[in-house]
Amino acid sequence: MPKKFSPELRERAVRMVFDRQAREGGPRAASIRAVAPQLGVGAETLRIWCNRYGPTDAPTTPSESLEEENRRLRRELAESRRANEILKAASAFFGGGTRPPHDEMIRFIDMHRKRFGVESICRILGATESGFITSRGYRAAKTRPASARDLRDATLITEITRIHQENYGVYGVRKMWHAMRRAGWDVGRDQVARLMRNAGLHGVRRGRKPVTTRPSREPDHRPDLVERKFVAERPHQLWVADITYVRLPAGFGYTAFITDVCTRRIVGWAVASSLHTESLPLMALEQALISTGAQRTRDELIHHSDRGVRYVSLACSDALTAAGVKASVGTVGDSYDNALAEAVNGLYKTELIYSKRFWESVSDVEIATMAWVHWWNTRRLHEALDYHTPAEVEASYTRPTTTAPATV
Repeated sequence: MPKKFSPELRERAVRMVFDRQAREGGPRAASIRAVAPQLGVGAETLRIWCNRYGPTDAPTTPSESLEEENRRLRRELAESRRANEILKAASAFFGGGTRPPHDEMIRFIDMHRKRFGVESICRILGATESGFITSRGYRAAKTRPASARDLRDATLITEITRIHQENYGVYGVRKMWHAMRRAGWDVGRDQVARLMRNAGLHGVRRGRKPVTTRPSREPDHRPDLVERKFVAERPHQLWVADITYVRLPAGFGYTAFITDVCTRRIVGWAVASSLHTESLPLMALEQALISTGAQRTRDELIHHSDRGVRYVSLACSDALTAAGVKASVGTVGDSYDNALAEAVNGLYKTELIYSKRFWESVSDVEIATMAWVHWWNTRRLHEALDYHTPAEVEASYTRPTTTAPATV
């Protein structure tokens, strides 16, 4: 049941608040907090009394007290803004969930200590639900000698950074794990993920790409000998071919690839400044035939492409017939019928072309493509090849190994 206060007590309480405020200065709220418990009155009740029954000519706060109050309010506002900025930075850094790992908390403080201060960070984040390290704990961790794990992490991060850069900076956690093990490092996959995160390293992701195939107006009666089954039991049994484009300041450059399905090796490629010529796929085909010696084999070889006008041309058909290669084409406007070649184009764009803001000329693209194709064939780890290189898989057909043919 609420208390009933006499008018005399109410009048006395209000008078004491205003008398104290006039004598000691400061905000009225401070006088209310000081007087209320002495009289057994709630602070909120006393505030209402002062507003309702206080004198109309209440003494004003001296100018010095107003300045002090303004400084206090500005200080509190600055502290509130700093706390919001710290919480926002921590949310972006740690994400959600439970209390972050000790190393992550140390790294966060190292990144933001000059901006916010160690004490502010630890005090504000320590009050959160997840909790945080204390400033004393942080300084103890910084003065403590590096542990054996920290020393090994530093060595591994240097090696991971080197291997990542040597592979066009495109490897994600899985391939970096295999690459580190191939380099002789006994590391786990989760450990590689943690070290890559600490080093700020990540793989690349492929996005959508425009369709560049223009169907031929001439009827094409060549069959589809693949039917989306991109499987080969040996090298030089099935090749897939396609063309992609590269944006240049003065227009476009175009790149044609021919890829062996069994080994994932790019057996032929060519770069040109124009698609108004049939020579681009022919140059790639010529290189593929010369580099593999497939023209001299007796085994049947299938060359699969889309129904683009360059592959339907009479010159391309005659070249395939002269080399003893069977032509195969997918349906019109269906990228799934040439999915493996489309995948190679996508990786080429993601791993090489998109790594630069722009390419100045076709010559620059050609030189860079040559280096990338060599890396693709001899050093890049392919998930479809059980994390081996195309050169290793191709060599397994001349010397016995346990490598199995790749499938899609």
